[in-house]
Amino acid sequence: MICSPSFLSCDFNKLESEIISINEAKWLHFDVMDGVFVSNTTYDNETLRRVKKVSNQFFDCHLMINNPEKYYLDYVKAGADLITFHYEATEDSKSLIKSIKSSGVKVGISIKPGTNVSVLDELLPELDLILIMSVEPGKGGQKFIHHSLDKIEYLNKKRIKFGFNFLIEVDGGINFETAKLVKKSGNDVIVVGSFIFNKENRNELVKEFENVW
Repeated sequence: MICSPSFLSCDFNKLESEIISINEAKWLHFDVMDGVFVSNTTYDNETLRRVKKVSNQFFDCHLMINNPEKYYLDYVKAGADLITFHYEATEDSKSLIKSIKSSGVKVGISIKPGTNVSVLDELLPELDLILIMSVEPGKGGQKFIHHSLDKIEYLNKKRIKFGFNFLIEVDGGINFETAKLVKKSGNDVIVVGSFIFNKENRNELVKEFENVW
């Protein structure tokens, strides 16, 4: 699997060295929260610009914000390679998918734990990635919700049956035990936050997650 570290728990006073400490990760995950769609507030597109100066990684940008159609271009211009928005945050997912694609980046969609994965069925052919939240979005350090595995398996079966090309990503409560479970369910990308940034040997952990079985 691809390991996409989320640096919410890093020391933002030394952001450059923190990003360098995970420079062997192929992807970097940006958790953008507006304090409205979710209760917490994080950084904005200016942080992407700062990180872009010290990183050539794939920028995996997860917008946990209301009205993402108003703001996604700010993140594209700041350096995002993939924009993932929430199904629950917009009234017209189809139009937003087309708009993001037309801006020249990849597009993903995410659903909260309580949202039935089947609501995405008609969107699957158009998506580059689907992000399954395995915790309630808005804060780190929560426990993995195990029925997320059912959603991953559902999407993987759809992908195989119809020949879709989207990646499946999971975010929340990922450690080596849960990483093995999502891998077996058909997952492609794992977002790992505090489990990596609370340790010193971060690049070693990234490699271990990439090769977990």
